[in-house]
Amino acid sequence: MAEYWNITENAQVNFEKFKKEKPEPEMSITYKVGHKDFVNSGKASSEIKLMLKRLGVNPEILRRVAVASYEAEINVTAHSIGGNIICDIYLDCVHIKFKDNGPGIKSLEKALEPGWSTADDLVREMGFGAGLGLPNIKKNSDIMHIDSEESKSTLLEIIIFY
Repeated sequence: MAEYWNITENAQVNFEKFKKEKPEPEMSITYKVGHKDFVNSGKASSEIKLMLKRLGVNPEILRRVAVASYEAEINVTAHSIGGNIICDIYLDCVHIKFKDNGPGIKSLEKALEPGWSTADDLVREMGFGAGLGLPNIKKNSDIMHIDSEESKSTLLEIIIFY
């Protein structure tokens, strides 16, 4: 099993408070992600962004949420056999969990390298598979956590504070 954490310096205090208080989300929504369903992939990310926009979240935060969640949603579509997205919205942050149904990440260390990809021909023909998904998620989230095991499921969590 491989696990990875990235917590930005600015988010450390907020994250400690979040873990300690364990608040209940103001809103929680679950989406299904289909295997290679590129027709519908991206819809959950768009809905999350729109919901946060209606709540008055800053446009720069909306951009970061849109980029990170879209990249993660495409990764589930392209590299797994489907899964779920659970979006929890709090007063001061959004916590999005991407849980797939396998097959896990063979080399988490390599997957975090910009440009490294295991995308198949179909995924590349669709214009994806450049190997920038996880690096873009890391760049746009305050907290990124990955827990994966080869031949099992992967959990990717992102938290963005506002």
